[in-house]
Amino acid sequence: MRDQYGRMIDYVRISVTDRCNLRCRYCMPPGGIASAPCEEILCFKEILRLAGLFAQCGIKKVKLTGGEPLVRKDIPLLVRGLKVISGIDEVTLTTNGLLLLEQLPALVDAGIDGINLSLDTLDEARYRMLTGSGSVKQVLAALDACLGYRHLRVKVNVVTLAAYNQCEIGQLAGLAKHRRADVRFIEMMPMGAGKDFAGYTQKTVADTLEKMYGKLEPVPKAQRGNGPAVYYKLQGFQGRIGMISAMTHMFCESCNRIRLTSTGFLKPCLHHGTGTDLRYLLRNGAADAAVADAIAAAILAKPQHHVFCEANAGDAEMRKMYEIGG
Repeated sequence: MRDQYGRMIDYVRISVTDRCNLRCRYCMPPGGIASAPCEEILCFKEILRLAGLFAQCGIKKVKLTGGEPLVRKDIPLLVRGLKVISGIDEVTLTTNGLLLLEQLPALVDAGIDGINLSLDTLDEARYRMLTGSGSVKQVLAALDACLGYRHLRVKVNVVTLAAYNQCEIGQLAGLAKHRRADVRFIEMMPMGAGKDFAGYTQKTVADTLEKMYGKLEPVPKAQRGNGPAVYYKLQGFQGRIGMISAMTHMFCESCNRIRLTSTGFLKPCLHHGTGTDLRYLLRNGAADAAVADAIAAAILAKPQHHVFCEANAGDAEMRKMYEIGG
């Protein structure tokens, strides 16, 4: 369905947990977090019920997120359930990759269509400093395992962190040279702990890559994918380079997504606090028609744009990425 500004909303990001096995400094506060009690987290039956109602409202694509989604038990079963819902054309997953290697065969067997891997540095010392645990070697092993499945679409997400990976732009992009994986540079957004981390812009990435590898050739819009990334080709590269630039190139006019938190709050926009408590409806006997009406109303009321760049945008500081399926 379309929202009040005429945008076609056909994509939902579903957070299955607020828990994570990493402590990335721009995401988690130094003292850690108080996770939501297990009874407040949506069960798979509730997620699948909502996914069916999302499909009735025109949602065709589902992304599973967290926290780290693979810390939740039996995610392949959830994927399998989502894949049989009429109207859902695509189910993908975003992960830090540390648990992926062992779960990948079951995910593929369940029908997963794509995997996004988060990797902000290729330097082991920097990785541990940034995340608190895990290793680059584990993530790269998972990446290469994903590429062993020819049908699987694979992307690597890199958050632009001036103090951690600006010196690695070329090296990180180089993951796409001999692999059919897209590498996407995501501008740091001032949310939660992230407001204390300096990022760098799409222009910095583009200028660095063109000096190293030659001209970036834009990929036609029709070939870009589900989300806001703008893609480019580099000569001799198997994969593409993507730019997700919420700060310098606001893409809200073409936003096609909504978000469901792990506790069942439907957010039409990442940055705004508005939304609908679908868990309350589910657990208080609401009929499918009433829940679908609530979903449709939330989509229709989707804000026109984020307010990251506006003064007094404190709402972003109140919520953390791990709480909203970032």
